[in-house]
Order: sequence, then C-alpha cells, then structure tokens
Amino acid sequence: MVPYLVDARHVAGYVLRLRFSDGVEGEVNLIDEIHGPIFEPLKDRDFFLQFQVQPKLRTLVWPNGADFAPEFLRSSLRVAA
Repeated sequence: MVPYLVDARHVAGYVLRLRFSDGVEGEVNLIDEIHGPIFEPLKDRDFFLQFQVQPKLRTLVWPNGADFAPEFLRSSLRVAA
C-alpha cells in the first residue's frame, strides 16, 4: 500500500512541508512542476497557497482541480537526515 498524504504546510515560495501516513516527512519544491493548462493558475502564489489535503484523494488539490499524485509527491521529498 502506498503511503498517503496526511498534512501539508507552506514553507516559502513554492515549497511545502509534507507528512505521509507512514510518518515520513520532508519538503517538496513544486516550482518546476507547475506547467501545463491545469497547473498554470498555480503560478500565481496566492492561488498556489489555496492548496488543501483532499481527504478522499489523500493528496494535494487546488480549487481548479489541479492535483499531484501522492506517489509523485513522496518520490520528490527532500528528507532531512
């Protein structure tokens, strides 16, 4: 079973601190991932900050329907040693 996202907090810019169901947490910088029509609105930082952890999908979502797969987010984490 793939761990799912349980918490997300804004750090700075487009960096979020994420925590997964297995206790792993770290930071992910999404600045290089927000391209394409669905992600274009996320380039507006105020809109980007409207992210939520969607309880059914168990990942990050935005009001326009943009989301990132939890597997992608987990693989992109920078975990402090």
